[in-house]
Amino acid sequence: MEGCGEDGQVKLLGVIRSPFVVRVRIALALKGIHCEFIEEDVLNNKSELLLQSNPVHKKIPVLIHNGKPVCESMIIVQYIEEAWDSKAPFLMPRDPYDRAVARFWAAFIDDKVFPSIVGAFRGQGEEQQRAGEESVENLLLLEEVLRSTGKAYFGGDGIGLVDIALGGFLVLTQTVEKVTNIVLIDTQKTPLLSAWADQFCKADKVKNAFPDRAELFAFLSARRAKLTSPPTGN
Repeated sequence: MEGCGEDGQVKLLGVIRSPFVVRVRIALALKGIHCEFIEEDVLNNKSELLLQSNPVHKKIPVLIHNGKPVCESMIIVQYIEEAWDSKAPFLMPRDPYDRAVARFWAAFIDDKVFPSIVGAFRGQGEEQQRAGEESVENLLLLEEVLRSTGKAYFGGDGIGLVDIALGGFLVLTQTVEKVTNIVLIDTQKTPLLSAWADQFCKADKVKNAFPDRAELFAFLSARRAKLTSPPTGN
């Protein structure tokens, strides 16, 4: 849908299957902001618009709002909250301390959770086992954070910043579990997180932001096969 109207001109450069793009799509959907989605070929042919909009990292996602680019998924999510702060729902706490705590756990997800899940996907043997164990340890910490809220979401009664940070990786994580036969979100070890994942995936404004699971499975299975296949020589 063309991103013009009362929200201004809004464009999103990205790839549907990217978990970082999913985060932005979730935030836009929750706020009810229409945007023009521009699919990028980041592996073979990055567009001039992407290179001009993100000249430092040359990566997706990039949100372009009235001609001004904003880069990095969680920076974009926070920008969306601030640029459309009069639109419900509110994605960040009103209290400054609570906002700082939410930012801390969002950074933890980027710095610790995501790399360990990638390690579980890419690794083999003991390396994969260690990455899987590290992933579970990180998710156990988030289980305790969720427990401390006493609510369905990290954001309380509604989806907030930490939910979006982790939720963007949710379908990817579940697909990695299927491709590798590793259990990461364990119903026994992390029952609250497991229930959160089910509820998050079914949320009306969230579910359409996720990539097609069958297509992602095929993509990751092919990538995994390349990673685990023995090298060929002359």
